[in-house]
Amino acid sequence: MTPEFSTSRTAIPIDVVHSKDMDRLLADLDTGSRRWVQAAGFSAKLGQVLTLPDENGAIRAVLAGWGDAAARARGRFHMATIAARLPKGDYRLNSGLTGAELADSALAWLLGGYRFDRYKTMQDSYPALVCPTGVDAAQVLSEARATFLTRDLINTPTNDMGPAALESAMRDLALAHKARFSAIVGDDLLMENLPMIHAVGRASDQPPRLLDMIWGDESAPKVTLVGKGVCFDTGGLNIKPGSSMGLMKKDMGGAANVMGLAQMIMETGLNVRLRVLVPAVENSISAGAYRPQDVLTSRKGLSVEINNTDAEGRLVLADALAMADEESPDLLVCMATLTGAARVALGPDLPPYFTDDDALSAAISQAAQATADPLWRMPFWQPYEPLIEPAIADLDNAPSGGMAGAITAALFLRRFVDQAARFVHLDLYGWTPVAKPGRPKGGEAMSTRAMLRVVKELFS
Repeated sequence: MTPEFSTSRTAIPIDVVHSKDMDRLLADLDTGSRRWVQAAGFSAKLGQVLTLPDENGAIRAVLAGWGDAAARARGRFHMATIAARLPKGDYRLNSGLTGAELADSALAWLLGGYRFDRYKTMQDSYPALVCPTGVDAAQVLSEARATFLTRDLINTPTNDMGPAALESAMRDLALAHKARFSAIVGDDLLMENLPMIHAVGRASDQPPRLLDMIWGDESAPKVTLVGKGVCFDTGGLNIKPGSSMGLMKKDMGGAANVMGLAQMIMETGLNVRLRVLVPAVENSISAGAYRPQDVLTSRKGLSVEINNTDAEGRLVLADALAMADEESPDLLVCMATLTGAARVALGPDLPPYFTDDDALSAAISQAAQATADPLWRMPFWQPYEPLIEPAIADLDNAPSGGMAGAITAALFLRRFVDQAARFVHLDLYGWTPVAKPGRPKGGEAMSTRAMLRVVKELFS
């Protein structure tokens, strides 16, 4: 599905009412409307909706409760709650919001209309919104379209979103924006010195591959995005229990998010030379599966002892990051659904990011706040480096003990980045476990709107 704004000239007005303005609202209403509002118990509580009828019983206007600042601070995308409580029709935001709140509310309205309907014959109805005056419709639509793309990719089960289908989706994205696209598939990965991507994916009946998309002026600042594309993760020979395997179609959430971010960068026409690298594999089990205690040699030349085949994401990312780093990008961004430890630390809604660059961190933090796309900095904690150094190889892909799992994974990835001017790794969940305003249960875009703002600020 595609998000759209209504072009209706007869859209029903919505007046957004803050709690502090309730007395003024009642004073301004005519007697009949005032009695209607009081009888309905409308108090401007956040998310409350009250329709006002005309003399024929049709809706002439809507009152929408906006609560107070404390109530709004406990969540985001509140306008999606209001939209979901309205009957199907065309609406416009008439009063009560200005500036950034208008743009945020327009985006929230669109995001709340997302439906993953690929496998459904019944379609849900959802009200339409006229883009508010002064809001950049193209920007809001671009952000909504990118979110829908990311959600669709994650929500699609692996029988329809394996490595070959992910390649097709990224090829379509490249074609739509006149970007160059290539893929290194199967044993060609060995010929091109991408051995760990090959090792992780070789047990699947769909060959592993590295997807590579390049867009923009070669002389522009280089922005490279690397996304984990593990289309399904059985855990390999260290097989996951069934309860842990249930959401593993989302293990390509990093790839889905970098594709959403790339789409926004290209649609916005930012002056960057964009490269997107996605190692697309399925971590399966067969006679050819890689094993615990195997030692793999990476593209960078570092050897890696395999102590758990379920820590495969960092392996495929390591080869892709090494390739990305070789051309010294001005900004290298890694996105991955990498560790359960990150979710234990910060929960499903607040992804951690890791960077050594304090200025970049400040830009990310500010952008996350401004875009309601939350992120939280965690450290590349140097004293934990010995944890990722086993006895017989340069690196250990799964340190024993289970402590600081998100940090040790990030430290592992950092070993493969030397030349990039700025590097950030984001450990995403990529999933909304319980539906919230503007975010239905299922695949989710995380960090992409914040990182778009960062790229704009760094390279505009």
